[in-house]
Order: sequence, then C-alpha cells, then structure tokens
Amino acid sequence: VIHWYKQKEGEAPERLLFLSGKKKVSTESGFQANRYMVERISVQKQCVLTIKDVIPDDAATYYCAYWDPHLWSTWIKYFGTGTKLIVSEKGSSPPANSEILQKKHENQIIYVCLIEKFYPEIIRVTWTDDEKEVTDNVVKGDTWQSTKEDEYSIASWLTVPAENKDKKYYCKYEHEEEKASLPTQVDSVKTAPQEEGCTRVFNRGNLMYQLMHRTAYLVYIILLLKSSMYYLIVLFFIYR
Repeated sequence: VIHWYKQKEGEAPERLLFLSGKKKVSTESGFQANRYMVERISVQKQCVLTIKDVIPDDAATYYCAYWDPHLWSTWIKYFGTGTKLIVSEKGSSPPANSEILQKKHENQIIYVCLIEKFYPEIIRVTWTDDEKEVTDNVVKGDTWQSTKEDEYSIASWLTVPAENKDKKYYCKYEHEEEKASLPTQVDSVKTAPQEEGCTRVFNRGNLMYQLMHRTAYLVYIILLLKSSMYYLIVLFFIYR
C-alpha cells in the first residue's frame, strides 16, 4: 500500500490518498479528488502521482510512504525524501555562474563550490571523486536570495587532507534546467591569495555569515549544555 502526503510550509503533513493494489482511496472528495491521479509501475518499482489543473494552493512538498513490518510485530512507516512543487508564472532559469574556490589552510585544503542566480531554488549539490560520491567533511549551505527576488544562490564546501592536493574532485549540481560538474583542477579553480587568509574564500555572498552563524550556534549549544550540567551538579550537592 502506497500513501501520498502533502505538506505545506509550516503545517503538518496531510494524507491525500493511498493506493492499495490498483484501487485508489482518496481523502479528498468531488473535484479535488479527481485532480489527483496515481499509477503503479510494477516493473520499474515506481508509483507516480499526477496533479491535474495545478493551482497556487498545490504549492507544497509531496511525500510517498509505505508501512514495513519489523520484529516483534511492529510496523514502521518509511517516507520518501519528498518533492517540492512550486507554482509560479515565472519560468525557470539555470545558474548564471558556477565556480570553485580553494584555500590551503594548515594541513587541509578547503574547496568551496559557489552556484549563483538560478530559479527556482530547488537544486541538488554533491561532491564526488573519480570513483564515488564523497560525503565526509562536506557541508552544504542553505540557498539564499540574491539581489533580485527571483534569483537564488547556494554554496557547498569540501575539506580534504593537504596530501590529496593532486586528487581530482567534482562539485556536481542538478537543477531542473541544467546539470553540470565542476572539477577541482588548478586550471579550473580560482585560488584565493595566501596572504589574505581563509576570509577571502568565504566572503562571497553570505558564505562568511553562514559559517559564523553555524559556529556561533554550536558554541552556544555547548555552553548551554555545560551550564545546565553545572547547575544540576550544584543542586545535587545542595539537596544532598
């Protein structure tokens, strides 16, 4: 049984329908129910949801889900990663600029992949080497709006040991209008001057702000936890 959910921003998920065998059971009624079509493609192990006559209220993130039995007669519902639907009169546009900045810092090399001015804001960014996807020491920033309301940018950075300076890495992005792969070769990379330090690399757009905000948040959480721990210890000895 495949379930489909709709979640608008800031709201709880709402189940639209579920497909049992070839039978669709909808939680909507009348015209709304007829706008949602669902099809199971068994050979490809796919279930496809189609929305007819899209309206602005359809803007949301859609999830598929199914129940899976586990030990001790327990069931767990697994959700897909979700697909965000944006309803807009503006046409989509690919990134106007993409580049990799690099900086050697102590015994590490930091690569920053900067992708600018695209619409809509949905984009997937990954790092790979010559063989597989790289997930360790990768930080993906949130998208931010550029000077224009309908343009977005994003950055992702990869940290590798300095001894890997001759190893080729790729920053890959997938946007509905374009897919591209940027290599970290020296002749394809803009290198920040050594004397300016790490600030030069992260000073594009909101990169420095994102790093400072993330670091400050983590430090605040750590200090808060330490303060809470000391408070509990003092209370323990007082009441003892």
